[in-house]
Amino acid sequence: MTSSIHNVSFDCADPYALAGFWAEVLGRPRHPEDQPGDPEAVLPAPDGVGPTVYFQRVPEPKTVKNRVHICLQPTDRTRDAEVERLLGLGATQVADHRRPDGTGWVVLADPEGNEFCVGRSAAERAAAAG
Repeated sequence: MTSSIHNVSFDCADPYALAGFWAEVLGRPRHPEDQPGDPEAVLPAPDGVGPTVYFQRVPEPKTVKNRVHICLQPTDRTRDAEVERLLGLGATQVADHRRPDGTGWVVLADPEGNEFCVGRSAAERAAAAG
């Protein structure tokens, strides 16, 4: 027997605010019962498909690089356009691994410093393969 991913969890100082950032990134609304100041916030899986994104308040700040992170693939825009959109939402750029041939990825951090990557869209990958 195997397991499936139920939640992707973020430890954070302000669950409601960080959930708001990720709600914009992922196009998922916060759970309707979540309120500012709550000790946790949730972005439910659309139609119950896929993992829930869960945010929980912890007392300590983030201090080192994440050992596990999320890698995003844009669905309706290019990697570079998505990076610009996310920077506009409040992400910061940590590292740029884009290559002259169009491959590669960009490492960003959310408003609380959690790193995540943005790779090429499926359309960009298909265009490069064909």
